[in-house]
Amino acid sequence: MVIKFNNELYSIFSMVHRTPGNLRGFVQVKMRSLRSGSQTEHRFSSEDRVERAVLDEQEMEYLYDDGEYYYFMNTQSYEQLHLTKDILGDAVDYLIPQLKVNVEFYEGKPMSVELPPTVDMTVVETEPGLKGATVSNVTKPAKLETGLVVNVPPFINQGEKIRVSTAGRHLSGTRLAGYSGK
Repeated sequence: MVIKFNNELYSIFSMVHRTPGNLRGFVQVKMRSLRSGSQTEHRFSSEDRVERAVLDEQEMEYLYDDGEYYYFMNTQSYEQLHLTKDILGDAVDYLIPQLKVNVEFYEGKPMSVELPPTVDMTVVETEPGLKGATVSNVTKPAKLETGLVVNVPPFINQGEKIRVSTAGRHLSGTRLAGYSGK
């Protein structure tokens, strides 16, 4: 849910209702600012009112970046839109040409980008693979086509495509969801 609180939009990602003893109940929320990306916790009492923000979602296709702006095309109307890294945040590490994403708009202004659960990317730089290396807990760093560095098993070679999970994009580090051959 996205709410408008103190004239700013926040995305709620955790909510707990508490009723401590004989005191009034309250709701403890963890929320992230859509403008700055910073996380905060707030305690709402039962009398507090917040406005739920209605976001419009449009499917768009990522085209390219020119160093300053990232260009997207609406898949329905073919209109183009450019976004800055401030709006995209960590999502820029997963943007490859022709990737379909959902862009969320508030009052006609783009607010955030929702990535698909996984993205298939090409390994552009890694140490040579070892034949027959199947030990699952040994990893090596691999640089992907967007510059993102992830840890991969030793049998992955340069030029191969891997599937990367975007689930932890707001966290430091990424997880590798699976692999596919060349």
